[in-house]
Amino acid sequence: MSEEHYLELCENPVQFENASSVNNVFFDEANKQVFAVRSGGATGVVVKGPDDKNSVAFRMDDKGEVKCIKFSIGNKILAVQRTPKSVDFISFIPDYPHLECSQECKMKNASILGFCWTNWNEIVFVTDQGIEFYQVLPDKRSLKLLKSQSVNVNWYMYCPETAVILLSTTAQGNVLQPFAFKSGTMSKMPKFEIELPVVPKPAKPNLTERDIAVATIYGQLYVMYLKHHSRTTDSPCAEVVLYQLPREGSYKKTNVLKLNTTGKFALNVVDNLVVVHHQSSQTSIIFDIKLREPDCALNVHQPVLPGRSIHPYRIPLTGLAAVPTQPPVPCELYSSSWSVFQPDIIISASEGYLWYLQVKLPPTVNLLQDKGKLMDFLLRRRDCKMVILSVCAQMLNGGDKGGLPVVATVFDKLNQVYKEYLEAEQTYTVATESGPSRGSAARERPVRTQAVIDQSDMYTHVLSSFSEKKDTSHKFIIAVLMEYIRSLNQVQITVQHYLYELVIKMLVQHNLFYMLHQFLQYHVLSDSKPLACLLLSLESTYPPAHQLSLDMLKRLSTANDEIVEVLLSRQQVLGALRFIRSVGGHGNISARKFLDAARQTADQMLFYTIFRFFEQRNMRLRGNPSFIPGEHCEEHVVYFKQVFGEQALMKQVTV
Repeated sequence: MSEEHYLELCENPVQFENASSVNNVFFDEANKQVFAVRSGGATGVVVKGPDDKNSVAFRMDDKGEVKCIKFSIGNKILAVQRTPKSVDFISFIPDYPHLECSQECKMKNASILGFCWTNWNEIVFVTDQGIEFYQVLPDKRSLKLLKSQSVNVNWYMYCPETAVILLSTTAQGNVLQPFAFKSGTMSKMPKFEIELPVVPKPAKPNLTERDIAVATIYGQLYVMYLKHHSRTTDSPCAEVVLYQLPREGSYKKTNVLKLNTTGKFALNVVDNLVVVHHQSSQTSIIFDIKLREPDCALNVHQPVLPGRSIHPYRIPLTGLAAVPTQPPVPCELYSSSWSVFQPDIIISASEGYLWYLQVKLPPTVNLLQDKGKLMDFLLRRRDCKMVILSVCAQMLNGGDKGGLPVVATVFDKLNQVYKEYLEAEQTYTVATESGPSRGSAARERPVRTQAVIDQSDMYTHVLSSFSEKKDTSHKFIIAVLMEYIRSLNQVQITVQHYLYELVIKMLVQHNLFYMLHQFLQYHVLSDSKPLACLLLSLESTYPPAHQLSLDMLKRLSTANDEIVEVLLSRQQVLGALRFIRSVGGHGNISARKFLDAARQTADQMLFYTIFRFFEQRNMRLRGNPSFIPGEHCEEHVVYFKQVFGEQALMKQVTV
């Protein structure tokens, strides 16, 4: 079933002319380019990259069989190795078209094993006697030696992401010497030894290139060692041992991935997951080194999911031979002609395809039963948002079978990531506003990954539809909503009012007013103006809601205007006046607003009391009881005279 396949080959592979007696195929891991070289380049070289910008075609003179061919970064300079002693360079820079030069390795009797571009004009020759670091000067048609180091080399490996070259030294090949390169400098990192399996004498195991891979996982550089079983040990199964190589300090053996079988394996790294392909069973397994085993100094990992085959892939027929009705041809997966490159590339030279390996998250949901572990796994993946939200919806729609503890665990994991993002964003904002401090590098704005599931995501995709489910107990729905609010409060994230609205709506719908009263009384629902207004609207269904709302507004202390508006709209004019006096704000309130409200009550004595209050206020403020024109109270003065007579007006006191 396709739901079971959590690995797939990309839909649009890079296509190139397949390897044959006249066409040699080379792959450059730094630029991710495939070179198809026909007849030593005389009849053409076609370079295909991940996008069209990296694709180019040209011809070269046939000067012998090509052993290695790579472009520098940006396709500026082409390097071609044809002999064990030298490398030829051809400039593709527009100002220096096709300038050629050649460079021999410096060490006598050395053979060049290969080379790596570390910059657009910097290259490293790796020989069996050491490494030589050069700067290419295309205008001078020459190379300048920047640095060299003598060391016995069996084979080498390059990690383009970190510009680190790993040299295999010593007779058994298991002492690895890394070198790091950065803008014209070469630095020697601490060497380290790979622990080989114990075997009976006289045989001595050797560390070969095919047992090692170098990749960046979660931003850290790792050397992955495929340790095959030894017949003398209790555990005959193979494992992958991870060594972390920090920029500073010495290496650390950090993780062991248990493969639980033997045979031929190949390694990829996709979305920070280590993927181990097993050829004989035609299955792959994945490991997440962040899923830690408890109480274990060296992390020993079992596969996250059961082994599955890569999703079946069909090759569409193209070209002249293709017939429109002809179905695509199934591709042979785990073929012996496959070559696997880091981090996520699989090449079939015989078929002329380069694929990127991808992880599909939806199938993992049903294969990983433990919801807490599933969340830990999903939160670290690139395209996780909609899958996480669908897991939450699925978990809640299953009723309370999983129980609230599982729901709580999931919410807490999501909100922890959400909180970390909010804190990083706040730190960035503060640092930006305070300006760059001396000696500190400019802060980068935190990237909002898909793992940040905020309240609106949760409300829109999960909680609003869940709260309307008719076949789920309303008590469970309320408990889930409160659990989400608790989780937000626990990490001190301000709860958005629409979540409170959802809870209140549910409580009112099921006449659970006592519960509503308790939630408010014990501040389970935090005070806010929108919440107070919502409570006011409930007064007809639940009369005490009015007082609860006023109490909340008073507690907010920034909502005095709202309280006055509420009381006036309910024709509680004296109540509004008493409230505004109690908070000491009656000196600058609008007399007209209160007189309008008093007139609307049709209670003449109330109007008289309010009118008199403002006359006295005017007297106190200005020594004159009259209203000034700006207060627009003329019609109320006329009305007062009509009802109570001119003589009832307070007279100005003259001294």
